[in-house]
Amino acid sequence: MLKIAIYGKGGIGKSTTTSNLAAALSRHYKVMQIGCDPKADSTKNLMGGKKIDTVLGKIKEKGEDVELSDLVHEGYNGVLCVESGGPTPGIGCAGLGIISALQKLEELGAFEKYDPDIVLYDVLGDVVCGGFAMPIRDGYAEHVFIVTSGEMMALFAADNISRAVDNFKERGYARVRGLILNERLVENETEYVTRFAKEHDLPVISHIHRSKMVQASEQEGKTVIEKFPHSSIAKDYEELANRIISLCLSDKEIEKDQFTEELNILLRR
Repeated sequence: MLKIAIYGKGGIGKSTTTSNLAAALSRHYKVMQIGCDPKADSTKNLMGGKKIDTVLGKIKEKGEDVELSDLVHEGYNGVLCVESGGPTPGIGCAGLGIISALQKLEELGAFEKYDPDIVLYDVLGDVVCGGFAMPIRDGYAEHVFIVTSGEMMALFAADNISRAVDNFKERGYARVRGLILNERLVENETEYVTRFAKEHDLPVISHIHRSKMVQASEQEGKTVIEKFPHSSIAKDYEELANRIISLCLSDKEIEKDQFTEELNILLRR
């Protein structure tokens, strides 16, 4: 099972990127997407525009009687959708909410029951406190990818996320594998992101181009992979999916022939 966390500044297009990535990956893999944001809107474009019940909300409603079927919902092309949820605005800690949600999923045996090939954690990166850092701790995620643009605040958040991951590297937790440039048409955008990547010794693994098709899809509660499967923007997300799989699988200590065989097997699933 590949465990991947997608981080980024709020509003950078992180959830759009993650849901389109999940949709693209679902063509060959069994995928679970876990939204780790109090807004609980990570998976709505995989669920026909509907917000699903959150883990915290169901725990509050049903207590110890909560079941996995209350928390895990099947979306587009079989993607398993989960939203951690959060406390009432202004009351409680959203970070602690994420911790509680992930612990409940583990307690109920979600990963064993559904046995996904890939788990995607969609995590807000403006604040990297203990709760929001949870996916990169305790073995929840192994690989971190950061969505950014050439805007200064997006790069500032990317720097904070990278530093947070570095603080855990000696414990064998997740590591940052690369940046995803989600284009905002900022002047000299590619140059800014490339320079940032070099300073942090990270690759820019994908360039998602600006497209009106993204908004048009989301107005119908869909990803572009579903709504415009043959478009150039859908191809961007498909290439992102292929690049992420190649990077994550190449980490395994296996011979080249074994790697090729394993990749072919997964692609035939």
